[in-house]
Amino acid sequence: MDAPDPTARASWRGRLAAHLLFGLATAVEAVRHNTLRAALTSLGIMFGVASVIAMLAIGKGAQQEVLAQMRLLGSNNIVVTPLVEQDEGKVDAEEATRQVQRFTPGLSYGDALALPRVVPAIDGVSAEVVYNTEFVRGGLRRTGKLVGVDTAYFRLLNLELAQGAAFSPLQVEHGLPVAIIGNGVRTRFFSTEPPIGGRIKVGGIWLTVVGVLADRRVTGEAVQRLGIRDANMDIYVPVRTMLRRVRDRAQLTQQDIERAARADEGVVVVGQDEAPETEEQRAERTNRNQLDRIIVRVNASEQVPGVADVTQRMLARRHNSVVDFEVTVPELLLRQEQRTRTIFNIVLGAIASISLVVGGIGIMNIMLASVLERIREIGVRRAVGATRRDIGMQFLSEAIIISLAGGLAGILLGTLFSLGIERFADIDTIISGLSVAVAFGVSVTVGIAFGIMPARRAAAQDPITSLRYE
Repeated sequence: MDAPDPTARASWRGRLAAHLLFGLATAVEAVRHNTLRAALTSLGIMFGVASVIAMLAIGKGAQQEVLAQMRLLGSNNIVVTPLVEQDEGKVDAEEATRQVQRFTPGLSYGDALALPRVVPAIDGVSAEVVYNTEFVRGGLRRTGKLVGVDTAYFRLLNLELAQGAAFSPLQVEHGLPVAIIGNGVRTRFFSTEPPIGGRIKVGGIWLTVVGVLADRRVTGEAVQRLGIRDANMDIYVPVRTMLRRVRDRAQLTQQDIERAARADEGVVVVGQDEAPETEEQRAERTNRNQLDRIIVRVNASEQVPGVADVTQRMLARRHNSVVDFEVTVPELLLRQEQRTRTIFNIVLGAIASISLVVGGIGIMNIMLASVLERIREIGVRRAVGATRRDIGMQFLSEAIIISLAGGLAGILLGTLFSLGIERFADIDTIISGLSVAVAFGVSVTVGIAFGIMPARRAAAQDPITSLRYE
C-alpha cells in the first residue's frame, strides 16, 4: 500500500481552510446585512451572560468577605464566654433545691490555664478581660478599653506589632505594669514622640508602653456581628496585671459591698452625685466572672468540633455542672454562613442561566426562519459548487457569531452590573478571570448547540427544489 502523498495532504488541508474561511466570510456578510435582527437575537445571550457574571461576582465577593472575617477572628479558634444571667425556665422544687446548692466560680483564669493541660490538640490559649476606663497623658484624656490578655492573644487573633515587642514571660508572670497600645492610641497620645518606653495613665495606674500594634481597620458591621473590637483604640496589658493592679471581679472588696448596698436602693454613686443604676452598670456589678472570654486555637480545623465538645465537658465539671458559660466556634458559624450564601448564589446563577437557554432557543428559531427565507440562496450556492458542509458551516458560523457578539456585550454589561451593585447596594463584588472565561465559553457553547439544527436543516435542502422555490 502506497504511503499518503504529503503534497496531496497539504493541498487538501489548504482547500479545507479556504472553504472554512469562505463560509465564515459569507456568514459575516449575512449578519452584517441583517444587523438589527442579529442584535435582537443576541439580547437573550447578552442578558444571560451579564446575569451569570454578576452572580459569580457577588458570590466571589461574599466568599472573600467571609474569609476576611475568619482572619479577624483567627482560624480554628474556639471562644468561651460567660453567661452572666440565666433563665432556665420552670423547674420542680427538688431540682430548684439542687441548683441553689450548686456553686460555680464563674469563668476564671484557672479555666484558661487548665485547658491546654487537659484538652489535647490545642495550639494556644489566651484569657481576655475587658475594663472600660480612662486614658490620660499630657493633658489629653479619652475613654477606652483596657484589655488583659496572655502573650498568645496577638497570635491567635492575627494582631501584628508595628513597633516594640510582645509581653515577655517575666512581665506576664509577675503582672508588671506594661502595655501594648493600638495604633489609634499612639496617634492620639504619642503624636510628637516615640511611644516605646513612654508612660500613659490608665485608670489609676501608670503603664509603660512596650509595643504598638499595626493599624487594623474593622468595620462597624464586623464589630456588631462578630463581637470584634477596634484594636486601634485599645490598650493591652498582661492578664495578671489586670487582675492584680486594676480589677479582679472574683475578689470581693469593701468598695464592692458598699456599691452593692447602694445599688439595692436603685442608685449608684458617681463622684459625689447619685444617679439611677443603668442595666449596663447592674450587669457589671453582678458579674463575678474573672474573665470576659477565653480564646482557644486548635491545631487542625477537623479537630475543632471534638475539641469544642471536650472543652464544654471539662468546664462543666469545673463549674459543678452549672452551665454558666457558652462555647462557640466562629469558623463553623462563618462556614455555615458561606454555605448559605453559596447555595443562594447557585440558585440565582441557575435562574440567570435560564436566560442563556432562552437566548439559545431564540437563536435557533431565528436561524430556522432564516433557512426558510434563504432557500433560493442555498440552491444557488449548491448549483455553483458549494457542498453540504459549506452550507452547514455558513449557518453554524452565523449562529456562533451572533452568540459571540451577545457574549462579549454580556461581559461588558455584567461588569457594569457588578460595579453598580457594589456602589449602590453596598455589596462587595469581585469579577474574576474565571467568571469571564466561563461566560465566554458558555456563549460559544450556546451558539454551537443551538446552531447545529438550523445548519443541518440548511445543508439538507435539495438544490433542484431550492432553485425552484419562490
